[in-house]
Amino acid sequence: MTDPHPRYAGLWLPFVTPFKDDRLDEPSLRRLARAYIGKVDGFVLCATTGEGMALSADEARQVVRTVAEEIEAAGAGTLIMLGLHGVSTSAVVQALRAVEGWRADAVLVSCPHYVRPSQEGLRLHFEALADSTEADLLVYNIPYRTGVNLLNDTLLRLAERPNLKGVKDCCADFEQSRDLIGRKPPGFAVLTGDDARFGVALRDGADGGVLASAHIDPHGFRQLLALDRSAIDQAWTRLSQIPELLFSEPNPAPLKHCLWRRGLIDSPEVRLPMTPVSPALAQRLDSALATSWAQ
Repeated sequence: MTDPHPRYAGLWLPFVTPFKDDRLDEPSLRRLARAYIGKVDGFVLCATTGEGMALSADEARQVVRTVAEEIEAAGAGTLIMLGLHGVSTSAVVQALRAVEGWRADAVLVSCPHYVRPSQEGLRLHFEALADSTEADLLVYNIPYRTGVNLLNDTLLRLAERPNLKGVKDCCADFEQSRDLIGRKPPGFAVLTGDDARFGVALRDGADGGVLASAHIDPHGFRQLLALDRSAIDQAWTRLSQIPELLFSEPNPAPLKHCLWRRGLIDSPEVRLPMTPVSPALAQRLDSALATSWAQ
């Protein structure tokens, strides 16, 4: 029988990748993992917030191995989702095969960027990926980055594949998201990836979220998942101020600044073409960390 409860539901943290002098900072990564293990349902590694496109394959593998070791040492059930991207179907198939031995529970694959395939092309692309691996896959639909929107009819056909387990939904269309939530099959997770819309998504019945903002207050964001839909709006009023400030400049620089100020990573360094936060935003973030975001 199909499990009606999605395995990949709940609150997920899209981890930053800590750097120091342009090298992967493993001690900071371990410290970061230990800080959040047990506070969320899963970690998304090497995706957008993790500057995945700026990582070598060896660095990405080290990130997954390091976080998996910390989870195992803690005896925790925190899941790992690995972010993958690519334009060519054959290249993404090869990437999926290359990561088969990595210690990830699932792979999050974005729609091909730049080339803007048709819905038929998207369907055939993800079917080829699903057929090439036994790994659990989730689709990342984020049209404002890729230039193409995976429509619900296409996605629901893909959801018939047994190893296609869900979607990180950043379509930025409330009606499309509501329609998907209402039509999705049992066991298929709809996770919002739009931090600013988390409250609305939960009220509409989403299964959870992949939220950079939850680094600031994981307890508050996770608590939101347990509330009745009628109580979500009031609780969200306070939390909504976090993504408003955290995404006022390109992600992940503001988040890295906050994690650095909290002592969880040794440097707020990002890799070009990303740049550090502006002095003005740094001052606003520091003020929030000292007052409303204080732990």
